[in-house]
Amino acid sequence: SETFANGGVEKRYLAVVRGWPATAGTIDHALKREPDDAEWIDPRAQLLPQAAVTHWRRLASAELPIANERHPTTRIALLELQPETGRRHQIRRHLKHAAHPIIGDATYGKGALNRAFAAHTGCRRLLLHCAEMRFALPQEGGHMASIRAP
Repeated sequence: SETFANGGVEKRYLAVVRGWPATAGTIDHALKREPDDAEWIDPRAQLLPQAAVTHWRRLASAELPIANERHPTTRIALLELQPETGRRHQIRRHLKHAAHPIIGDATYGKGALNRAFAAHTGCRRLLLHCAEMRFALPQEGGHMASIRAP
């Protein structure tokens, strides 16, 4: 947990998003702190925005025969994401801010698109996956460990 808190963990995520973002980029958008359900925060406290940076690279693009209010099809893209900081729901919030919400995101996404995607594909889940985490092992002299998920 100390390594996470000190920013010593490199994370790589995959996500399917609405639209076709640029081939690569960075979202540098400060986020207000979002406490979790078990944490009590004095309602009078000011939760100021904290620095938050996420890098992305588009790996693939597709067009689905799902009509929306403006177009007869829906564009989606597979992104590889690397958050530089670790704010609560950072990737989900950043992609919403960039107008490319994650498919299946009930909190920050588009409800109508999520329902249409689920009806078309049978997939009713958030399409965000932590593919890899890398961190130094202090007891191993600082050698990097990598955990990869299939």
